[in-house]
Amino acid sequence: MTRPPAAVLEVVEYTDPLCPWAWGSEPVFRKLRAALADRVRWRRAYAILFDHDDDPAPDPAAETAWYSRYVAEISAHTEAPRAVRLDRVAASSWPASLVAKAAELQGAEVAERVLRRLRETAFVLGEPADTTALALSAARGVPGLDPRRLAADAASEDVLERVRADRAEARRPVPEVLSVQGGSAHPGAAKETDDGGHRYALPTLLFRAGAEHRAVPGRRPYEAYAAAVDELCPGLVKDPGPLPSAVALERHRSLTEPERRLLAEGTWPPYAVRIDTGNGPLWLHPQEAAVHPAVIPQADAGL
Repeated sequence: MTRPPAAVLEVVEYTDPLCPWAWGSEPVFRKLRAALADRVRWRRAYAILFDHDDDPAPDPAAETAWYSRYVAEISAHTEAPRAVRLDRVAASSWPASLVAKAAELQGAEVAERVLRRLRETAFVLGEPADTTALALSAARGVPGLDPRRLAADAASEDVLERVRADRAEARRPVPEVLSVQGGSAHPGAAKETDDGGHRYALPTLLFRAGAEHRAVPGRRPYEAYAAAVDELCPGLVKDPGPLPSAVALERHRSLTEPERRLLAEGTWPPYAVRIDTGNGPLWLHPQEAAVHPAVIPQADAGL
């Protein structure tokens, strides 16, 4: 039996489960992941948007109102769903990042679906997964997930060190993202940190092939990412095109309206479960709706 060739390209996605720009970039990233399939190594580095040592807001209600307007402005650009009502600004990105990193130990498909649920806590439910209990409960019912293992791994020193390494890596941006030209609502220049350094703007994709790399920061069209890949590895991108609607819903289980338009074609399945948000619908496969926290109250889920 021959082994598949090792990936020649690494894609590093600097992100945060609770970042509104990262949430709005998911349609294009989902398309890019499908176009690259298993021919690359794609890994996520959790940058920790909301850190433990951030100063608490003197007026939490005012901060929440301001942040709700900020997310609404972003969703106007990205067309991504936003919560009808945001309960609060996330106190910390650490719990969601630890759970997302722990989910990777159970395979790529489980990790994708857990991360999706974590994003949806902030931008569909309006209750960001900023505690360990909330982050773990968001993942309940994900197919193939071992919840006991997820809890144990998320609390482990190994996963903590992995996320610490992600956070540190995100604060060592390549020089070309320190100053970025406009042309986008979110061009993605690296952000200054309190210690005088910088971290990648979220999201940023860094493509590496051998000693060469290309960075594509901020919110960009699919073609910008495909062009960066083509510069490093010509012919590697193989856009499969949209899937039949029923197949797309089965594969992704949760689709925003921008994702439905980009990733699916044909008559939309009448059995898709619609969740209304403050900016368009979220569509769920019926099996996902049966366990999704937007449909199943926590009390009914035994939480």
